[in-house]
Formats: sequence, C-alpha cells, structure tokens
Amino acid sequence: MRESTPVLSASKRERLGTRYSQRERELGRLPIVVYAKGTEPLSLSVDAREAKRAINKGEKIFRMDLAGVFDKQTVLLKDVQFDYLGTEIVHADFARVSLDDRIRARVPIHLVGEAPGLKQAGAILMHPTNEVMVECVVKELPEYIEVSLGTLDVGHAITAGEVTLPGKGMKMITDKHAILAQVVIQQEIVVGEATAAEGGPAEPEVITAKKVEGEEGAAAPAAKGAAPAAKGAAPAAKDAKPAAGGDKKK
Repeated sequence: MRESTPVLSASKRERLGTRYSQRERELGRLPIVVYAKGTEPLSLSVDAREAKRAINKGEKIFRMDLAGVFDKQTVLLKDVQFDYLGTEIVHADFARVSLDDRIRARVPIHLVGEAPGLKQAGAILMHPTNEVMVECVVKELPEYIEVSLGTLDVGHAITAGEVTLPGKGMKMITDKHAILAQVVIQQEIVVGEATAAEGGPAEPEVITAKKVEGEEGAAAPAAKGAAPAAKGAAPAAKDAKPAAGGDKKK
C-alpha cells in the first residue's frame, strides 16, 4: 500500500436518479456510492478530475473525507462504470474498510528484465494475463506485483502459481495455471495456393462445341439469310415423274 494514499473530499447527493447524476457530472463531480457493513449505502459525489486521475493510475485504496460523518476514512474501490463508449468513467462504488480487514482485490502485473528467449530470431513475448486476484489485509495491498523475465526461454512460460507474492499473509486467488508471460516463435502463415510450375501459369481450358456423335463431317449449316421453306407447302409426290424438258412442236 502506498504511503501517499489519494484523498477524496466527498459531499452528499440530495437527489438521486439519472437526470441528477448527469447534472453532477456537468458540474465536474463524479457520482459514487460508499458501502459499509451494517449501515445504509451513502450516495455521494467527489471531484471528477481527481478521482478519475487516481483510478486510471490503478489506485485501489483511498482516504475519504465526508463533512460531519467521517474523516480520512479508508475506502476500497470496488467497481467502476463507464459510458457507452467504454472510455469515460461515469460512476464508482467504494467500500469502507479497516487497514486490518482482509480483502480480495486485483493487482496489476509488471514484467521486468529481458527474457533470454527473445534473442532468438522470430521470438515474441506473450502476456495474456495483465493482473491477478490476491487476498490480503488492506494495509498490505501492493500497487503492483513484479514478475522477472530473467530466466524465460523459448517455449517456457511463467504462471500465476510461480509468482512470489510480496507479503507473507498474501494468497493468490487467480488460477495457478494462468499464464502471465510466455516466449514463442512467431509462425508465418501462408495464405493461398501454390503457384503454377515453372514456365508460366497453365493456359485456360478451351471449351468447344460438342461434336455430333457418329458423324465424320457434319452438314454445313444453312446459308445466312436463306429463305425458310414455305409454310404449308405440299411435299413432292412419292412417284411423281420429272417435268418434260420442253414443249413439243406442233
């Protein structure tokens, strides 16, 4: 826990609801709720700029003043709500605690040192887990937990179960198999099919007209523009004699 714990000056919110919370934000205040065992939750507001700056830095423990109620009360940040874009803090929940209370909280992981495995060509560092859940008394809650990469080689990983916690009474709640850091060789992914053999790409297949089966040479098509047969014309008689070559002289 930091010696210079951030201090927030709170004031009561007389009216509750979405509309009045929005008015508080327009006045530069951040709506909050403070919970405590055995008492009703307190609907308060604090200076938005100071609160957001500390929360964004990763602060979890605060000192809070509320005129006529408590002075320098230790509070633990429990939850933060963001706007619809997920970028701006619009509300926060705190819980009143004692320095000797045992709590569970998330603590950021800071990777320190250089992993020997990164000297190998194509090696990259993966760190899928950026924070862990721990259980400890309030006064022992650290700002962050350092994890050394000094012995991390290719194909090896550092898990939550291997981390040495800074406090004797601290307990790791995060799954001990969760990977905090790992060095792997980046694989090049080839997309698409292999190119054609040397000599250029294969020529496309030419699809031709289908040949009439059983014909050596098909009859030539009718001449372009030829008149079609007269509709309804009678076919030639089967035994008709050919016409005479010319008229007979009388």
